[in-house]
Amino acid sequence: MRKGIVVTAQPGVDALAARAEALGFSSFWVYDTPMLHGDPFVALALCAKATRRIRLGLGVTSPALRSAPAAASALASLNALAPGRIICGAGTGNTARRALGLPPGTVAELETFTATLQTLCAGGTAAYREGDRVRDVRLLHADGQVNTADPIEFVVAANGRKAAAVAGRRGTGLISFGLLDPAAWRAFRPPGDSYVMTALHVLGEGEDPYGDAVRDATGHIVLSLLTFAADSPAFAAGLGPEARAAVRTLLERRGTTSGAPDRHTALYPGYLGRVAAADLDLILPPLIDLVALAGTRDGLRARLDALEEAGVDEIVLHPVVDPHREMAIWATLT
Repeated sequence: MRKGIVVTAQPGVDALAARAEALGFSSFWVYDTPMLHGDPFVALALCAKATRRIRLGLGVTSPALRSAPAAASALASLNALAPGRIICGAGTGNTARRALGLPPGTVAELETFTATLQTLCAGGTAAYREGDRVRDVRLLHADGQVNTADPIEFVVAANGRKAAAVAGRRGTGLISFGLLDPAAWRAFRPPGDSYVMTALHVLGEGEDPYGDAVRDATGHIVLSLLTFAADSPAFAAGLGPEARAAVRTLLERRGTTSGAPDRHTALYPGYLGRVAAADLDLILPPLIDLVALAGTRDGLRARLDALEEAGVDEIVLHPVVDPHREMAIWATLT
């Protein structure tokens, strides 16, 4: 199974990309969450200049964030800096839209957006719609400004069958966040490659499997699930009693409610950053097992083997405690 790295856009991201390449990772991704993290296209441009081999991923953009012409222009510009090394993840904008206090886009919008990006980034002409107006558009850049000759890999973000079906119709791969259930991946089987973003902790000899070190390394992934639940009562209702109690505690600590119109301003600051020590109690063992990889080397290898057998091609690690050390550990886990 291939291995990758994902980080938030921030100064120094190019050094992390260069280190990831030196360690032999297959891909290096940057999140596209405009109101939470730095700009991914700026970050990926720096990474393109700092690397030669590693593939560079946008994880993930959305029609609810960017127009297709603007996104295609940015992607083709990156492709000119790193020919044939660009991966574009496309989704409904779930987190990025919720950070604005707004709902994500629709699966239909995602499919149209993905199709338009595929066409434009390959140098073709696509129909672009704004309201009732439809225009045929294509990239009009002078030679050398963009690259439409080398292919860009597209993957659709999905945790369920509807979005996964878009990948099937568009001939793309899939990317998912914290989906570590082999049965789900056996059901998806997209035409292209499958990626899972998650967190990792390899247990030391005699280490508590759910101790503070594990919670620290995996907490950002777990807390993202609790944040989504705090923002989505219907989802929260499907969780177990302990997890629902953690959601209530999270809302209380942030001083908001799941129905407050401004809850996004309280829930999302620090999103996908290292969890504060005061919140480590919210990082529950069942949730760690659900969305993160924590265990002994043998146990982790068994989980990775099961995911690979189910169709997952690459696990993409998000390190937050000590990225250089965590990347080195991930590189040795075979």
